[in-house]
Amino acid sequence: MAVESAYATSRYRAPEIEHRYGEHVHLIDDPVAWTLLARLCARETTGQPEVGRLVRSLYEMMCRTVFAAELPRGRVDVPTRMVSSSPQAVYRGVALARATKVVTVGIARAGTTPSQICYEQLNELLDPSLVRQDHLFMSRTTNEAGEVTGATWHDAKIGRDVDDRIVILPDPMGATGSSMSSAIRHYETALSGKPKKIMALNLIVTPEYLRTITQNHPAVEVYAFRIDRGLSPADVLATVPGARWDEERGLDSHQYIVPGAGGVGELLNNAWV
Repeated sequence: MAVESAYATSRYRAPEIEHRYGEHVHLIDDPVAWTLLARLCARETTGQPEVGRLVRSLYEMMCRTVFAAELPRGRVDVPTRMVSSSPQAVYRGVALARATKVVTVGIARAGTTPSQICYEQLNELLDPSLVRQDHLFMSRTTNEAGEVTGATWHDAKIGRDVDDRIVILPDPMGATGSSMSSAIRHYETALSGKPKKIMALNLIVTPEYLRTITQNHPAVEVYAFRIDRGLSPADVLATVPGARWDEERGLDSHQYIVPGAGGVGELLNNAWV
């Protein structure tokens, strides 16, 4: 049977803004997402259910873009409901490869809801028996000056193997990169097998975060809707992101993102501890 040539291949790539952070960083060009993200970050947006709705909408959009760009594709032959009257009623073309093995990681607390959203979408798209959700519980560690020095693990519920799996770590705010780097390192080194690919899905990232991830984990794909470098000098802000990376700054003295969004984990959970 002939394949419809229009759907024999896919050249889809995520639309990106121009930057100089390297080929594994993807800053998604999506004005609708920027609109919703600005609303999520706004001073007037103070709690549930609005915060939850906005985070869900943003991660549903991100999942659709990232999964279309990064998940393996394959040939499918799907008879439609018209096949009983017309033998030609079979869609033959490209779709996501259903046999893809994936694990999405919920990093408590801000990453719990985004991971659940990824998990739900993956179960719709792939063979659900090959989709897993892991859970990590960690927090920043700081010194006496309030500066972030790393991340401490409190508990984890993790499957034993990652061999040939795509590992997805959705976490809204990429600030210092310490927690994300700790999680990535665990999946790179501490479990059985080797991941096929690792991806970090963030709503906002800083130049400092990107430096941590790209230096410590150069093969990891980082996706984000926005780069926040609001404490950079005015002339640096006028340049293409990453062109003067060493002069860019997105974290204040307490390692909070500027412009940022405030405590997304706190707002999502109504828990201010």
